[in-house]
Amino acid sequence: MPEYNSVEIQSFLDYLKFEKRYSVHTITSYQTDITAFFIYLNKSFGKLQLSEITHNFIRSWLADLKEKKLTSKSINRKISTLRSFFKYHLKRGAISVVPTSKLIAPKIGRRLPVFIKESETKQLLETLNNSTENWKTLNARMLISLFYATGMRVSELINLKEKQLDPARLQVKVLGKGNKERIIPVSKEVIGAIKVYQALKRKTFDENRENILLVTEKGKKMYPRYAWALVNTYLGSLPTLDKKSPHVLRHTFATHLMNNGAELNAVKELLGHSSLASTQVYTHNTIEKLKDIHKKAHPKS
Repeated sequence: MPEYNSVEIQSFLDYLKFEKRYSVHTITSYQTDITAFFIYLNKSFGKLQLSEITHNFIRSWLADLKEKKLTSKSINRKISTLRSFFKYHLKRGAISVVPTSKLIAPKIGRRLPVFIKESETKQLLETLNNSTENWKTLNARMLISLFYATGMRVSELINLKEKQLDPARLQVKVLGKGNKERIIPVSKEVIGAIKVYQALKRKTFDENRENILLVTEKGKKMYPRYAWALVNTYLGSLPTLDKKSPHVLRHTFATHLMNNGAELNAVKELLGHSSLASTQVYTHNTIEKLKDIHKKAHPKS
């Protein structure tokens, strides 16, 4: 971290940690972007005070990133980081103007989410249910079933503790981004599968001190790469799927809900989105479905 601005950066990171209560991963992303910005300023223009930084200095950095073939999405994330950083210091009184206010973010071509067709999802779950039971296939079954049943993120699922389950109410309490809690309903079948998994886990392994629901075949806490690899292996059996990752199942959860009449706001709450704009991407398939229905049913289509 550049010495001359370490205090300003650390002050902002402490604000994100203690007041905003952001995750370690999110704070690290902010720190990486801000540090890279100040390193560029120091090399290109020498040491500058916060009050001396104008939008032209930031534009110069963004142009440099563009020349390095950074995507518009990544550049927009860095602009967002700097906006938050300078707004924080504006409130502190360290600056009188936010230099990012004159910036125009580059347009991003919206990529439609990859999802699995309902018929293929049913086939995948049936294949898993009929597979030979060992800890890898059992974990694959639990991961894919829970991702599809709840729409959870990888970090949310692998950190899910048994005490967050409420079998009586058929629901799960999830701790999402920014430590925000949300409740996700689940079916009796899902609760039943979880109970079978828990019983086998207690029979096979020593006491689970962390109270974590999902463990590896060694009885240790599951980690992201393990979850990704298992899901990737089983999604690989679907020939129509271009992308194979746990997030595809999150997209599938949301798309199937929308296609079956769920309200956009309800899906937003279930996914733990902070903005409705993030959820609106899932309306694409509903519109395509409506067009198909119109084409088949309307006499003048």
